[in-house]
Amino acid sequence: MTALSAAARRLVPSSVGGRNLLGGATALVVVVLVLESTEPFRHSQLATLSYYGIAAVGLTVLTGLNGQISLGHGALMAVGAYTTALLLDSDGVPFGLALLASAAVTALVGILVGAAAARLHGPYLAGATLALAVGAPGLAVHFDSLLGGEQGLRVASPTAPQWFDDTMFFITGSGIGNQEYLAYLGWGTLLLVMVLLANLVASRFGRIWRAVRDDEVAAELSGVRLGHTRVLAFVVSAACAGLAGSVLAMVVRLAAPSGFTIVLSLSLLTAVVVGGLGSLTGALLGSALLVFLPPAVTDLGTAAGLSDVRAAELAPLVYGVVLVVVILVAPSGAMGLIRRLWQSVRNRRRGNEQGGTG
Repeated sequence: MTALSAAARRLVPSSVGGRNLLGGATALVVVVLVLESTEPFRHSQLATLSYYGIAAVGLTVLTGLNGQISLGHGALMAVGAYTTALLLDSDGVPFGLALLASAAVTALVGILVGAAAARLHGPYLAGATLALAVGAPGLAVHFDSLLGGEQGLRVASPTAPQWFDDTMFFITGSGIGNQEYLAYLGWGTLLLVMVLLANLVASRFGRIWRAVRDDEVAAELSGVRLGHTRVLAFVVSAACAGLAGSVLAMVVRLAAPSGFTIVLSLSLLTAVVVGGLGSLTGALLGSALLVFLPPAVTDLGTAAGLSDVRAAELAPLVYGVVLVVVILVAPSGAMGLIRRLWQSVRNRRRGNEQGGTG
């Protein structure tokens, strides 16, 4: 066992970037296996999880690492979704370019919002971003000739290119459906974002963000420019939200104000808290809870004899109970609890080995 573990360690790259790439490649293999062994309904759920995850990991950079509380990420996702809808409505614009343009446009909005937010702290920042989340959907109604009003804009969903279809047929022996392709598109984007953010978090910028979060005065005395640091974190987080909104628009095939209410912003923040502040993997776990818990609770309520309406109303209650329990039992979130359990197992194993040696 020791020889096997030593050989496995030698296969792991020594650099942080190499380990992150290896982790991303391993996760991609898992995604392929899951998507090829599940039905179309799960493909739809996994596609939904992908855009929730992209937005949540971006919010983790802002809130978990830099300490800025944002309640307006739903509005930033709306910017990305509407940008994608407008671009895909034009002939000849590839969806890859629409993704990049959505991230770039939302990053520009993030510069403006982040510059104002850099002067605010705590509840004042939360209140300002809350106003953004509440007011942004009204812009679509005001500019209804461009943005479609309450009905929103229909989005032309991309189809799998021939090379991708041929590649998946060669690997799996079967064709690929449109919903499955959207799940691949969303998860490919999510894994790329997670690898890039993991490298960024491990870099000098990540250390500066954590320093500002932990002690602003000490960071400023060390020469850190607080305003620039906060704006940079907001821009990175906004770009991720724009990407998430773009994927959402392609998956749902619609960009409408009803999809970007304050509930979306609160849900993203809840996912970050439940998963564990500052953990990219934890943000993904929290997003999975957002996607899979409500339908599971609804099905249990229906099986218990509740009506469809009452069973659907039960889901937010259970999610709220889960949130309260996590905060009380594991203040550091699900990932913090997993780390503590793993550390206790390792300590117990070391103690047994030392006892056996003695």
